[in-house]
Amino acid sequence: MNVIHTPYTAPENLDERSRDIFRTIVETYLETGEPVGSRNLARQLEVSLSPASIRNVMSDLEHLGLIFAPHVSAGRLPTEIGLRYFVDGFLEFGDLTKDERANIETQVKAADKTVDSVLTEASKMLSGLTQGAGLVIAGKTDVRLKHIEFIRLEATKALVVIVGENDMVENRILELPLGLSASTLIEASNYLNAHIAGRTLSEARLAIGKSFTSARNELDELAKSLVDQGLASWAGAETNQMPQLIVRGRGNLLENVDAQNDLDRLRHLFNELESKEGMLQLLDLAETGEGVKIFIGSENKLFSLSGSSVVVAPYRDSDQRIIGAVGVIGPTRLNYGRIVPMVDYTAQVISKLLS
Repeated sequence: MNVIHTPYTAPENLDERSRDIFRTIVETYLETGEPVGSRNLARQLEVSLSPASIRNVMSDLEHLGLIFAPHVSAGRLPTEIGLRYFVDGFLEFGDLTKDERANIETQVKAADKTVDSVLTEASKMLSGLTQGAGLVIAGKTDVRLKHIEFIRLEATKALVVIVGENDMVENRILELPLGLSASTLIEASNYLNAHIAGRTLSEARLAIGKSFTSARNELDELAKSLVDQGLASWAGAETNQMPQLIVRGRGNLLENVDAQNDLDRLRHLFNELESKEGMLQLLDLAETGEGVKIFIGSENKLFSLSGSSVVVAPYRDSDQRIIGAVGVIGPTRLNYGRIVPMVDYTAQVISKLLS
């Protein structure tokens, strides 16, 4: 598992005692969310140190910007810089068990074979496993095609059913010319299926465009009109398709939020994510590098106001192009060691299903 680390210059002068105290402060915070004081630290540390000695070390750690006191005479909490230092230098990312992998595969594959349902199930599954908000950004897909069929819905509307080689299904509504017969729908379907097999949408458009001159004699006018409209519909869907955001488990982020300011920050976060710019930015984050990315609080402006962290990994199509991202949003005290391998494996499962 490859984890992409955010550039950060870690302090080089921490001795073993300082590292032990710092690690204990962060681990306590990740488990409880509460600050820890010198007396509690003295009881938790394996080595015997007086509270006074611990306070001296804590003062040094605070000077380095790794911890802070939320209130006067309170214990200490890690700063965002401290969390980054901990994630990069102390945290070990364990592998998933065989049962955990099987559980992820079973839940994602339980969806019917449409792209949207697979991605929605993945988002819901991650939310349930991590107690955060599971998210999926669905970018542009260009799967290789197996079959296309026109199904009449009304006199002037048809459903275009596109089946990929991976058995994923996409449906689009198409306007029909007046007077179009059932035999013409079949004629257009047969012509398209003769030219699309094994090609992507863009490749199919190119191939049909090259052969369309000779096809003038093969198709009647209404069938030609239908093929034209079908190609235009698919071309527009490809060219104009914006990333789609799927989020499940938003309520998990609100369970321990009481202050109005915290609620407002979370609302702002989701407003940002659901905007065109926010989705593109999150997709761009996933496309940078090859592995799982961890963003803590203000390290990225998309999450800075909400005080949230995100763990995100890209998923790929059959040509190994990054076409989307899957991840988890939660408080900065996420269980990174458990969530990172879950996100990483979920991205692998989605990639396999789509390819």
